[in-house]
Amino acid sequence: MRRTWLIFSQAVTVAVAVLFVVATLKPEWLNRRGPATAAPAVAALGSAATVQPVALGAPTATSGYSAAAKRATPAVVSITASKAPARNTNANDPWFQFFFGDRSRQMPQDTQIGLGSGVIVSDSGYLLTNNHVIEGADDIEVMLTDGRQAKAHLVGTDPDTDLAVLKVALERLPVISVGDSEQLQVGDVVLAIGNPFGVGQTVTSGIVSALGRNQLGINTFENFIQTDAAINPGNSGGALVDASGNLLGINTAIYSRSGGSMGIGFAIPVSTAMQVMQGLIQDGHVVRGWIGVEPRDLTPEIAQTLKLPIKQGVLITGVLHSGPASAAGLRPGDVVVRIAGAPVNNTPQLLRAVAALRPQAHAVVSVQRGDAVLDLDVTVTQRPKARAPGNPR
Repeated sequence: MRRTWLIFSQAVTVAVAVLFVVATLKPEWLNRRGPATAAPAVAALGSAATVQPVALGAPTATSGYSAAAKRATPAVVSITASKAPARNTNANDPWFQFFFGDRSRQMPQDTQIGLGSGVIVSDSGYLLTNNHVIEGADDIEVMLTDGRQAKAHLVGTDPDTDLAVLKVALERLPVISVGDSEQLQVGDVVLAIGNPFGVGQTVTSGIVSALGRNQLGINTFENFIQTDAAINPGNSGGALVDASGNLLGINTAIYSRSGGSMGIGFAIPVSTAMQVMQGLIQDGHVVRGWIGVEPRDLTPEIAQTLKLPIKQGVLITGVLHSGPASAAGLRPGDVVVRIAGAPVNNTPQLLRAVAALRPQAHAVVSVQRGDAVLDLDVTVTQRPKARAPGNPR
């Protein structure tokens, strides 16, 4: 009996050893089964997960924004703006001809060419783009994604917002759907569409990083949407759209030390862009209110120095003599806290609030003067035409 038990135990030991070796070196020998028609896939995580068969080769759902891109991209165009070379003013100078002869008339002059993007916002042929894309151009050409090309007519520009309106004479134009930029929230998904570096139409994705960005020194009226969707030179004038393909803004500028995208791009809200476009089409320019003051933000240090009971507002450092504000009694040192009932906490808010007023309208401007709060009745006039700012790129 003892000998039998010894043989049995040795046999079991050998069998276990063989099984271990096979499991280590040839595990597939242990998993041989009949032909299978389905592979298991875990449908949920955790202890309550169930296993459901999925047919091999069956298509699976993918998440993405291809539908939004297909909806919006046809309405985003590439813009080529060219400027004729400067004429050689010395060509008829006798002394110049003495040294250079007929070559003075044949000296090559390079045509300046700029690339950018635009957005078709009307089936009548109106396009939105940036002023700096077409500024100074003698010839503007638009190319659609379907291959059609056309010369564009410049309807008008607004350097204060860096916007321009073009018009093309083409039929069956794809028109982008306009969204509501006022409902945007930080974290919303957005797509940037344009023609970066002239490589062709490109779509990038990101989120809204911030809203109401201002004091960047790009435009006079700044209220930018900030996004981390990649925007590069050539994207200027292109579309910033939501996850459904609706237009939310016009891509305008980037913060960059290298010239390429660093994840900080800025777009003009479509609400501003449409207002500017309407003014340019109807009047040839944008009508804005003006009261003739020089403002600056009120800092806590200035408020303490002036012994003011408030900490927010806009300090008036200068008032134009015989201007609307001066006629209403506004003085340097006053702090504007409200315009037409709307709170004013910084200089960009003051500029936008005044610009929104119609010329010849009356507006109540509430100011803090020492310990007193005064309501001044100001008759608004039209804002003088400003010079175009430098290229924001």
